[in-house]
Amino acid sequence: MGIVRMVIEQLELPHDPNSSLAQQLITNDDLLPVEPEKRTWRGYNYVAFWVADMFNVNTWMIVSSMIQLGMSWWHAWICVWLGYSLVTPFLVLNARPGAVFHITFPVVNRTSFGIFGSLWCVFNRGAMACIWYGVQSSIGGTCVLVMLRAIWPSVNNIPNSMPASSGTNTRDFMCFFLFWLISLPLIWFPVHSIRHFFVAKMIVTPIAAMMFLVWCIVKAHGIGPIIRQPSTIQGSSLAWAMVVSLMSCISNSATLVTNAPDFASRARTPAAALYPQLFAIPLTCSFVCLIGILVSSSSQAIYGEAIWSPIDLLNKFLDDNPSHATRLGVWFISASFIIAQVRTNISANSVSAGCDLTALLPRFINIRRGGYVAAVVGLCICPWNLLKSSNSFTSYLSAYSVFLSSIAGVMVTEYYVIRRGHYNVADLYTTNSGAWYWYTYGVNFRAYAAYVAGILINVVGFVGATGHEVPLVATRIYELAFFTGFSVSSIVYYVLNRLFPIIGATEKFEEVDVSGYPATRLRQSDGEDGAVESGYGTPEESPKR
Repeated sequence: MGIVRMVIEQLELPHDPNSSLAQQLITNDDLLPVEPEKRTWRGYNYVAFWVADMFNVNTWMIVSSMIQLGMSWWHAWICVWLGYSLVTPFLVLNARPGAVFHITFPVVNRTSFGIFGSLWCVFNRGAMACIWYGVQSSIGGTCVLVMLRAIWPSVNNIPNSMPASSGTNTRDFMCFFLFWLISLPLIWFPVHSIRHFFVAKMIVTPIAAMMFLVWCIVKAHGIGPIIRQPSTIQGSSLAWAMVVSLMSCISNSATLVTNAPDFASRARTPAAALYPQLFAIPLTCSFVCLIGILVSSSSQAIYGEAIWSPIDLLNKFLDDNPSHATRLGVWFISASFIIAQVRTNISANSVSAGCDLTALLPRFINIRRGGYVAAVVGLCICPWNLLKSSNSFTSYLSAYSVFLSSIAGVMVTEYYVIRRGHYNVADLYTTNSGAWYWYTYGVNFRAYAAYVAGILINVVGFVGATGHEVPLVATRIYELAFFTGFSVSSIVYYVLNRLFPIIGATEKFEEVDVSGYPATRLRQSDGEDGAVESGYGTPEESPKR
């Protein structure tokens, strides 16, 4: 027992030895509001963040499925513009509490779902981040393979020593593992300092992408036939194809909408996380997708087929008895895509998983440790097998946006409509029964009823997406899953709060912390529940509206 206790003590994060067990279950340094000296993100950092995030393999290929549906290139490009323009305001709205009060998604989620009720939402988002970490690492491994082939062509002929049941081979696993190792050092750095890496990627990756585009146009002696290809579908078929494509863009961003407070919490001012994100996201994504369209159109002229994956196209270049100049160009472009994938994995998955896992086990996990847990899980799930069963995996990812949109609908309504910007930051770290966010034993039944309602509206359509026959109206509702999930959960949450009012609800919009935090201080409760002492005394004495 002595050895076990010693191991536990070594794994524990620094904490007040006088704090109660309940306090240790809901608080650590990474869950508290970000200190002023760590609020270092300015507007240009958020622009760099999104420019860096959008320049990755997934975004490059996002229009491929749209054109394969029968749309022309400009129909697909309009869908990208509209999709990301429509989803960006939701992201900015949900990021606002983090930017104003400098707290991360798991803590913001407590305001609507409750101190303990938030754990289910946090677990869902954290598990998804771990899975996506592995998937993005698998894609990054293909970039490593191309880069190594450009240096040592014999890498492509490494003999396989792995069993067929593994789902991979020695060459591909080696490249995956190298990418996985490359990513590990960046997890170590705190969130407020990795903004410099985003700025560096914002410079390198667009240069490589433009170089790739010019190279392909020169090889094709023009931009190719895709630009001249008309739409093969018309009327309502075209309209719903565009709706489906538009919604795929929104679903692709649903995870970032939910955990938007994570990075907004590092904003120097609330405005820094507002306008830069509002304009940078749709502009950057549409620019990257346009490059992808032009490159793929050029590839059709070169090889007689449209190659939408930039990694596959670079491999083609290496298969054609390349010159030293070609190999150098492929090396630079593939190295840039490695940087792009690493950065996307850190921002969208590692930091998100770190913040979420911190809330699940605050006594033992901080953001840094949570990021490494995500990396280990991403390795252990053998993500290359997930990508092989693309039908079920894609259906699952599409359905997952329903869960996330329902969470976001509740959170946005809580902040802007119910409590109208009023926060009691001190009560976010207490298990006192009279606190604002304690609700019923730490769970807000109103939020969960709204969350379930937002899911149920799309259940029948999801069944249809798995191959079963369902009414057409259910399919159409599911094709609008993000909006239907968000709006239904939002309306139900509003109605339930009118029927069952909560502490802190008000009619005047004012972004203010009524507890006076950071004047508040954590202390050990006289009882067993671990209270937070606020500038107003006990939670029961805090102003209630």
